[in-house]
Amino acid sequence: MARFNQILVLSAISLIALAGCDSAKEASTPQTSPAAPVPAATAVKTEKAASQGNYAELSGVVSSTKAAVQAGNFAKAKTEFGTFENSWKKVEDAIKAKDPKSYDAVEETAEKVTDELKKSQPSKDQVLTQLQSLEKTIGSIPNS
Repeated sequence: MARFNQILVLSAISLIALAGCDSAKEASTPQTSPAAPVPAATAVKTEKAASQGNYAELSGVVSSTKAAVQAGNFAKAKTEFGTFENSWKKVEDAIKAKDPKSYDAVEETAEKVTDELKKSQPSKDQVLTQLQSLEKTIGSIPNS
């Protein structure tokens, strides 16, 4: 009888442990409700990011350069805008093919920004004006 009690206690402990393991698994499994499908929302964001191509990257460079210029930090602005050319190289051929006017505008404006930032005393107003123009042009380029 003592042996039966030991087996019974050991069985009960094993069942409790197994039930606890199953509860932890359920708790760590993300629950989705039919009203808010998470994968669909993620798919939309991914699709939107893919459709923007590298234009978001170009806009990011322009924005960070503008912030540096507004702060009066032209050394940082020059460094930030130095990355524009790498981002531009990734998309310039496609843009040139679908929108030559925008391509020319970006090329011309980027050159003006670079030239102004190379000066020993860059004009804050001129750089900001050119960056705003560049930002507007990039925003007007069709994504597809």
